[in-house]
Amino acid sequence: MDLGIRGKQGIVCGASQGLGLACARALAREGVNLTLIARSPEPLEAAVDSLRQLGAAKIRAVVGDITTDEGRDAVLGACPEPDILINNAGGPPPGDFRDWRQKEWFDAVNSNMYSAIDMIRRTLDGMAERGFGRIVNITSTAVKSPMPGLGLSNGARAGLSGWVAGVAREKVGDNVTINNLLPGLFATDRGRGYLAYRAAQEGVSADVYEQQFYASSPAGRMGDPDEFGATCAFLCSAMSGYMSGQNILLDGGVYQGTY
Repeated sequence: MDLGIRGKQGIVCGASQGLGLACARALAREGVNLTLIARSPEPLEAAVDSLRQLGAAKIRAVVGDITTDEGRDAVLGACPEPDILINNAGGPPPGDFRDWRQKEWFDAVNSNMYSAIDMIRRTLDGMAERGFGRIVNITSTAVKSPMPGLGLSNGARAGLSGWVAGVAREKVGDNVTINNLLPGLFATDRGRGYLAYRAAQEGVSADVYEQQFYASSPAGRMGDPDEFGATCAFLCSAMSGYMSGQNILLDGGVYQGTY
């Protein structure tokens, strides 16, 4: 299927590894011109090298922190008129809410809520003026089913989803959509790290806990990042203009709710 986005300009945040890189791969295969931002230069350079083999017409790399004004200035300086925006930032560490004070909460809200909001603020109206825009926020399954130990992430990402629910309807008539992708456990460093954390909390080995997770998951496995990237690419496609303000859950069927 031709997604109709070849030649579009795309920004992918947190693109050097994990789900951000998977989204960049899927967009590169569709011929999107990509501007990638990540904090660490070496993994970012390796990501760019791998993506250049996949069909993207142009790939630019920006070393910076998307959770800062300076990082957002830098990536929008490199790509001032994006057609596609993938908001993504690393999640806060797990822990016990009793140990978190104002700084930990403010850092989590800045990384996983405000940074995406500010990128949308800076790009939404321009997309509407040009008549095309696709914004995808990588959040978490925790928005629908909070995960033990991830209270900082649960709160900040749910806050972003609530905000998006209001603004996503404003420009859909101008062919600009905003949707959230909610990953469950995927085969990334973040996913494996969470399983290791839960294993330590339960007092079992990481291998034992991982097998317990597989046994309890309807899919019987962790997600493949490329499955996530493919879903992201469809949400960015020319065919997805009638979908906005949605929370798309990819968790292998773990969430048991109807809605």
